[in-house]
Amino acid sequence: MTGFYRGRRLRKNAAIRSMMKETRLQPEDFVLPIFVVEGEGIQREISSLPGHYHYSVDKLENIVEQMQQAGVPSCILFGIPDKKDSCGSEASNEDGVVQRAIRRLRQLWPELYIIADVCMCEYTSHGHCGILNGKGEVLNDETLPHLAQIAITYAEAGVDMVAPSDMMDGHIAAIRSALDESGFEQVAIMGYSAKYASAYYGPFREAAGSAPAFGDRKSYQMDCANGKEALREMQADVEEGADLLMVKPALAYLDVLKEATQTFRLPVAAYNVSGEYAMLKMAVQQGLMAESVIPETLTAIKRAGAKLIITYFALEAAQKLKQGEWQ
Repeated sequence: MTGFYRGRRLRKNAAIRSMMKETRLQPEDFVLPIFVVEGEGIQREISSLPGHYHYSVDKLENIVEQMQQAGVPSCILFGIPDKKDSCGSEASNEDGVVQRAIRRLRQLWPELYIIADVCMCEYTSHGHCGILNGKGEVLNDETLPHLAQIAITYAEAGVDMVAPSDMMDGHIAAIRSALDESGFEQVAIMGYSAKYASAYYGPFREAAGSAPAFGDRKSYQMDCANGKEALREMQADVEEGADLLMVKPALAYLDVLKEATQTFRLPVAAYNVSGEYAMLKMAVQQGLMAESVIPETLTAIKRAGAKLIITYFALEAAQKLKQGEWQ
């Protein structure tokens, strides 16, 4: 009988399965999130993100060595300041914690590709991503100059790419214009183009101390029910000058990621966020799932079209791939 497809012929053994593999993970796919804090001599494990730490600037050498050994070529920085105020002024401090971290990382590893998150939620006393009015509402246009100034200070410190995560309308245009006018035409912008108001951010908010003091962020982050809206947001970022688009979170929005890669010519990144990491990490530690669920998940994100994957699994995944443990 020859009238049906025998797909098993190309799955017979490991050799042919490897030759037929359509999607391959590699260390260069990953961007590692790094949390930097004020102070000295600090390398403190983050309880909500096992295996990840708060680093003071003088301790960054430790994580750089791990990245070099694993072959992870890029990081994205998040800062936790000692001082917060209503307008997040520490975020644009030329000697702020992220700005100093950028300079230190550039000294430690000149070839490292450094991305810095541009937002205000970690720096504001109210935990929202912009300037508030008397009613507790985030003012969009009044926030844009603050974001632009943050990006400029990052560029002055030597960043390669800025990634505004605030979800203010027009922020890409404002930052692109400010960077260009300041002579930083070569600094790239990754838009958090489709950033959803998600429950998957919980561990990050604990790690960064960025939970809002009141209310939520649903007036500026996207509704999880909306897919077409994501494409409108991405189109706006394209028109405003973004170099790279992003979908965040990854797993619950793989359909959005896939459609984005088919719609736009720009590369698309995905943020495999803290809740996704914690969920899988806990399931593996408790024996509920095999460790292979991690490469399966990361492969799914890449298969959906992600050119870069920002993930807390970056070091672990790169090491496993380098050692040939994940095929």
